[in-house]
Amino acid sequence: MSRIVVLGAGISGHTAAAFARSRLGGEHTVTVISPRPDYNWVPSNIWVGVGLMTPAQVTLPLAPIYERAGIEFVQAAAREIHPDGDADTTTPYVSAERADGSRTRIPYDFLINATGPALRFDKTEGLGPDAGHTHSVCLPDHAARAAAALAEEVERMRGGQRRRFLVGVGHGTCTCEGAAFEYIVNLEFELRARGVRDMAEITWITNEYELGDFGMGGMHLRRGGYMIPSSVFNASLFAERGIDWITRAHVSRIEAGCAHYETLDGHEDQHEFDFAMLLPPFTGVGLQAIDRDGAEITERLFAPNGFMRVDADYTAKPYEEWAAGDWPRTYQSPHYSNIFAAGIAFAPPHPISAPHKSPNGTPIAPAPPRTGMPSAMIGKAVAGSIADMIGGSPSPTHTASMAEMGAACVASAGANPFTGTAASMTVYPIVPDYHRYPRYGRDQSRTFGEIGLAGHWIKIVLHHLFLYKARLRPGWRLIPE
Repeated sequence: MSRIVVLGAGISGHTAAAFARSRLGGEHTVTVISPRPDYNWVPSNIWVGVGLMTPAQVTLPLAPIYERAGIEFVQAAAREIHPDGDADTTTPYVSAERADGSRTRIPYDFLINATGPALRFDKTEGLGPDAGHTHSVCLPDHAARAAAALAEEVERMRGGQRRRFLVGVGHGTCTCEGAAFEYIVNLEFELRARGVRDMAEITWITNEYELGDFGMGGMHLRRGGYMIPSSVFNASLFAERGIDWITRAHVSRIEAGCAHYETLDGHEDQHEFDFAMLLPPFTGVGLQAIDRDGAEITERLFAPNGFMRVDADYTAKPYEEWAAGDWPRTYQSPHYSNIFAAGIAFAPPHPISAPHKSPNGTPIAPAPPRTGMPSAMIGKAVAGSIADMIGGSPSPTHTASMAEMGAACVASAGANPFTGTAASMTVYPIVPDYHRYPRYGRDQSRTFGEIGLAGHWIKIVLHHLFLYKARLRPGWRLIPE
């Protein structure tokens, strides 16, 4: 019998647990450890944040799903990994903390770290919905609070008050610019739908060197017989909607109604707002690793940012020397063959977008995105490898390198069955490979973008399809990641 333990029940962890359970016989156990009782389809938090959905429409209770599937569920937060056991046992285990503060040990034969990110609002003074002055759509309750605040702003505009909206990222090293992009275009759409667009000033603030970078160095699209960069695509979208933008910016401090920021040229400025939705930077969740004698060996498993080291090339070298081959393929720990990381939990070997620092030494560049489709594909691959290793394979058998996979994204740009739009994009590969594709780093026959009403309907279908899949209903394995 083998015990598979999955840390985290987000897109990657939930996918890994489901596929591991479907691949393994009943004599093997699959256990999921997560501090939250619900699964959240994060892409639809955007619609919660503008008041078109409720948290209940984007979440599912995990316990009944796992009970039906034969997966053990432990609601707790993983705190420590003991990969060699301790003085009392040679069995590897995870120490997890329950809501009441008590600790529980969960032994494992194979471990998948799919904990996702810690939302580091604390990295920018005044950032965040709890102790700060800005809103977020990272969690369903954050998004619901943003929607309530937006409704109040709409009423003020209906009363004749002009309002200023600031949307983007709240730190120079943020990722997930795509989520903020979806929010700002949905916000603009909703203000038009509610008849108050003329009373609103909307500004995008980002750490991207150019619009449309999205943490993956941008992309080139073939449109109308021309090859255009995604910066032009993005700028056109904003210009059509009357959205202003600030690029190459690090938000350094936020006061009530005012964001202070530094730009890449070292200039310091500020932007006043009445409503702000700014995403935080991510780090690992703070897992510690402890050896058999009780000594901390966290740096053996994790990078300084808290994400887990896997089979990537982490050699320090100039940006010009980084290559697609540096990226991990199996997501196996180089020190422990029975430990894997999936989704956001793995440490990227380097940024995809070119790194930049201001004259003051402030890093201002997006971190690599690893959410959505890539996270699910990695989770599935890791589960497949573990199942095969349990069956006798000496090493991982499945790969999911972001430098060898493509990704599809449907970004909502306004939700309405008749006038809504969405930007439908595919990119291949996610990490540019200038050895295989010297000119643009990507296969242009498989990299494209379109915007229109059809994309909105696809987005709606995907919302219901992936929630169906998350419920592990009949045929769920046939739905692609």
